Amino acid sequence: MPTTVLRDIGTLVTNDPGLGEGPLGLRRDAAVVFDDAQVVWVGDSADAPAADQAVDLDGRAVLPGFVESHSHLVFAGDRAEEFAARMSGRPYGAGGIRTTIAATRTATDEQLDATVRRLLAESRRAGSTTVEIKSGYGQTVDDEYRSVRIAGRHTDEVTLLAAHVPPPEYAGRADDYVAMVCAEMIPRCAPEARWIDVFCEQGAFDRDQSHAVLSAGIAHGLVPRVHGNQLHQGPGVRLAVELGAASVDHVAHVSAADIDALAHSDTVATLLPSADFCTRNSYPDARALLDAGVTVALGADCNPGTSYTTSLPFCIALAVRELRMTPDEAVWAATAGGAKALRRGDVGALSPGMRADAVALDAPSHLHLAYRPGVPLVRQVWRGGVLASN
Repeated sequence: MPTTVLRDIGTLVTNDPGLGEGPLGLRRDAAVVFDDAQVVWVGDSADAPAADQAVDLDGRAVLPGFVESHSHLVFAGDRAEEFAARMSGRPYGAGGIRTTIAATRTATDEQLDATVRRLLAESRRAGSTTVEIKSGYGQTVDDEYRSVRIAGRHTDEVTLLAAHVPPPEYAGRADDYVAMVCAEMIPRCAPEARWIDVFCEQGAFDRDQSHAVLSAGIAHGLVPRVHGNQLHQGPGVRLAVELGAASVDHVAHVSAADIDALAHSDTVATLLPSADFCTRNSYPDARALLDAGVTVALGADCNPGTSYTTSLPFCIALAVRELRMTPDEAVWAATAGGAKALRRGDVGALSPGMRADAVALDAPSHLHLAYRPGVPLVRQVWRGGVLASN
């Protein structure tokens, strides 16, 4: 690969405090050099070494590629009618997922793969260079298996969300469904996935059922994640901490004990403000989490029912306006925070040795992501040192 230097950067977010100012490691009038898919040099633009190709950013901001640690991209159909009804006053409940299950089961592999490719391209244009993808809309052994295989064509971060909600044929028999997931689905699908997830929530799975699914996944080499505390206070957060989950996601309804448990653990709290925006659910208390020392990530939660967006810039703006995060905190959460939620040490920062994933904005500073909400500021995206979107 040719070496590339990005120079004349207005504000560079490195996420390495050793390279610049504050937690974001900010540098002004900076440059970055890529070689062999990695960052190999960071410094002042005037001191940048020669490279095979040079990109003059004309004072634009550069930041690490966004790390999307929560998405549901393997599905068919949409739920626009459900969204419209919700905006007219119908409250959100977990049961709408079953509409997508029906559509996904009847879709061909080619149709499902086309949806994943379309949404990944959309996500890339919005600056996401690492994307986790969940199953969860098949919920038969064969349909979950094909879902994780399709996801695996596009990412190494594949999550088996077999326990999304009990499917229609198991209505009133959630225990039977969990037993099938543990005995049949997880053993079949685990070789195609990295993560095991469960929706621990009223209307989905209770603590014991969630514990059984996660424990079975762990026994097959999968690392746990949890959908927890989205609609009500419940056991999801403390279950995630108990089992050493990499992340517990949503956390819109938490107690002081939940926050304390997270603060004394390695489990990341992944906040999904677009889902709360689209369901009119309560937003998480990000300030309480951050002030307690909890590691926070931001995700877009792209799914057809409750957050049909791939835009982490939109989520950054929501996090600043509605979750009362600072712009710096929100940008860190969407980059380094997402990397921590995926337990990745090679993405989420722009420092020597990291993967050369970067985003250039049509703005002089990362602050504009929240300052100019809804404006498509992402101008160029590099992934592994290669220009992926322009």
